[in-house]
Amino acid sequence: MWNDDEIAPNTGFPPHPHADMEIITYVRQGAITHEDSVGHKGRTEAGDVQVMSAGSGIRHAEYNREPMPTRIFQIWIEPEKQGGEPSWGAKPFPKADRSGRFVPLASGFAGDEDALPIRAEARVLGATLKAGDSAEYRLSPDRHAYLVPAVGSVDVNGVHIDTRDGAAIANETVLKVKALEDAEVVLVDAA
Repeated sequence: MWNDDEIAPNTGFPPHPHADMEIITYVRQGAITHEDSVGHKGRTEAGDVQVMSAGSGIRHAEYNREPMPTRIFQIWIEPEKQGGEPSWGAKPFPKADRSGRFVPLASGFAGDEDALPIRAEARVLGATLKAGDSAEYRLSPDRHAYLVPAVGSVDVNGVHIDTRDGAAIANETVLKVKALEDAEVVLVDAA
């Protein structure tokens, strides 16, 4: 599931339960403040990512304590195994570090050490592209992808995708993403 949420200033989602779900939050504007039943607390700003592994069960709240609206993408991925200890983490991912290339933001794959860990055979990536620039991502033939420009419009293998529009991708082994204007792209690679 992929939520595209706008949260008004000084509002949010009060405590509610989850279990057996990997929830990746990509903050597009403003900041989100997380609190949960196992003691995690943190604030994640625009361009950064937080991951909550609900595991055997957790109650959490997400609030916009900022004076402006907060906009997030929240991506839900089923874990490989049910249960386990709940966890939470957040990390900055400077846009300059992903300029012109896809960088893993959250991943269940060995080798993606700089990404936030998730308990799924999946990867969430981000890229920032200047107008006219391109980035490629290789996709295994048995995998699928979902791509959304958080900002800007792009061309993906000849298909035009506008801001906040989603592209479900299958039967492709190379994704060629060209920015038609300055763009910030989020991509999920999953089975």
